[in-house]
Amino acid sequence: MSRHSIAREASQLQQRLEALNEARELADGVLPDEALQEVLEILERASSRRSLSSGHTVVGFFGATGSGKSSLFNAVNGAEIATTAARRPTTSEPLASVWGVAGSEPLLDWLEVPARHQASPVNGFADDDTGLILLDLPDFDSTRLANRKIVQRMVGMVDVLVWVLDPQKYADAAVHHDFLAPLSAHGAVTLVVLNQIDKLAPTDLDPVLESLKSILAAEGLGKVRVLPASALTGAGIDSVRSTIRQVAVQRQAASQRMAADVANAARTLTEASGSGEAAGVRGGTASRLSEELAVAANVPLVVEAVARSYKLEATRRTGWPVTRWLSRFRPDPLRRLNLRREIGDADVHRTSLPRAGAPERARTDAAVRNFADAASAGAPGPWRSAIRGAAREGREQLPDALDRAIAGTELKAGRTSWWWGVFNVVQWIALLTALGGVGWLGVLAVLGYLQLPVPEVPRMEGWPVPTLMIAGGALLGIVLAVAGRLFASLAARSRAGAARRRLQVAVSDVAERLVVEPVQVELTRFASFRDALKRAS
Repeated sequence: MSRHSIAREASQLQQRLEALNEARELADGVLPDEALQEVLEILERASSRRSLSSGHTVVGFFGATGSGKSSLFNAVNGAEIATTAARRPTTSEPLASVWGVAGSEPLLDWLEVPARHQASPVNGFADDDTGLILLDLPDFDSTRLANRKIVQRMVGMVDVLVWVLDPQKYADAAVHHDFLAPLSAHGAVTLVVLNQIDKLAPTDLDPVLESLKSILAAEGLGKVRVLPASALTGAGIDSVRSTIRQVAVQRQAASQRMAADVANAARTLTEASGSGEAAGVRGGTASRLSEELAVAANVPLVVEAVARSYKLEATRRTGWPVTRWLSRFRPDPLRRLNLRREIGDADVHRTSLPRAGAPERARTDAAVRNFADAASAGAPGPWRSAIRGAAREGREQLPDALDRAIAGTELKAGRTSWWWGVFNVVQWIALLTALGGVGWLGVLAVLGYLQLPVPEVPRMEGWPVPTLMIAGGALLGIVLAVAGRLFASLAARSRAGAARRRLQVAVSDVAERLVVEPVQVELTRFASFRDALKRAS
């Protein structure tokens, strides 16, 4: 493979690792810690492996007791290394056989392999640039717990996995279920060697190989290369050695191994997360949330108070002057709710609205729950819970926040209407006219009573002008009072509608800040997680 291709694959691997880490970080607090920890360990291993020698390919030999793993290791090395190394009298710790020593020490230190052997030339493993490390490992079915832990650790660290099976136990459930099946994504860096074929009759070899391949195919390892060999007779050893050498020369095994690990980790997160796509926040659901919160926060009561307050103030300003003073004894509904604000008053205070009781809290909770359910519909379980949890976080703050929002809304209750002044002037003219007529008649009556000359009263259409003044003033006052009430009702309805819209905006802002935005954050987080997981996969 060319250097350009290797560099491109390294860049793609880096992007996948970054995407996997992004997915892990986004899933923190949502998915189980076990799954996240597993992914973190893979990321840490990949980071450590990439910082070490990229010129060496680490090949691990794995096998059960009696499979002839160490014998095969010796045969591939062309020397009795596994039995002659003075520091390793038994198969209880890893043993490394190294071609191309330069740069291997830090890598072997990371692998925790103290027993190392500089291998001798054998069939192409002699060049210094070969960069090959073969590891003979303890039996994976060892009765010693320490040995099994070494094998489990090495399964996650070596670049190439060579599984050594024997004709008697090639279908052993332990190796297939515990090791091979979970590594189905690692087919590109997995090699299966059926050792001890010298124990099989020539006619039995092909059926056994076919049986082994069918088992591997059922576990997702149908493309894994299966090689027959005999460490005792040397049959197939050259083929095993040639395959390993080819992998080492291509310098791809470490990257392929890490890519397979990333795929496995992505699958782990996918399984922990589940499949599905959230419905998201829609305009209709957000509007229904605001409407329900407005009712729970007594917005209808405030709107009604705005209308009643306007009518009361209109009566005080435009009613018949003789009786309008009686309206001053009626309390202003907005003042009783501590919502009467004059123009220019920017102070935000608390209202005197009834505190939220059990029914209001139940309505608020139901509104938040219904909104969260609608937004999270279709999302997998853990993310649905996270979205619902985000909606509930601000639930306790809602009553107080809504009250402050209502208190801070400009209801424009202190604004006058243009027609008030006109009606007020005309009302006073009507009253003064009537009083003028009364005064005129009163003067005439006093003059008559005192037997003084009484001047002739002007008449209009036969009616005395003073009488017409009294009747006209009283009638005009009554007509203005009735018309004023009609005007006040229409204007109060308009002002209440404007107040309702402003209050609804204030409530919507609170709902957006305490419920909608946290839910949207979780939805965005989920979408980013899915995107990162897709890129990692």
